[in-house]
Amino acid sequence: MQIRAILCFFAAVALGFSCSAAKESLHDGYYNAEAAEFDDSGWKEYITICVSGGQIISVEYDAFNASGFIRSWCMDYMRTMKAVRRTYPNAYARYYGGKFLSQQNTDDISHLSGATRSHRKFLQLAEAVLDNARQGDNETIFVRF
Repeated sequence: MQIRAILCFFAAVALGFSCSAAKESLHDGYYNAEAAEFDDSGWKEYITICVSGGQIISVEYDAFNASGFIRSWCMDYMRTMKAVRRTYPNAYARYYGGKFLSQQNTDDISHLSGATRSHRKFLQLAEAVLDNARQGDNETIFVRF
């Protein structure tokens, strides 16, 4: 019985150190990554994360056009895309961002049907913003797709 208790204690200590190391790997602050250029439809995807206590506490993933309008707010775009692809920016942006927030990484975030291209861009942006958060670099990073 005592051996089991001792083993549990050491396992808990080891897990505590690995969890604290993971938390320390991200520097607190806001980090941004965005597409280097507007796409053929006139949108530029971006991701912004907020890190506090070494954890991602908020994720914003979306796109904007040259006038600064946010894609997930565009009802015409939503109606057109939903009719053709059966999904729309507000749905997949919340899904991808929510998975990233809950998992704290991009591992195993599967694509939604109809949003495969955005999934690929999301993963590249998320990895870029994580790299900046690990380095504590608050400069916006521009990603070429």
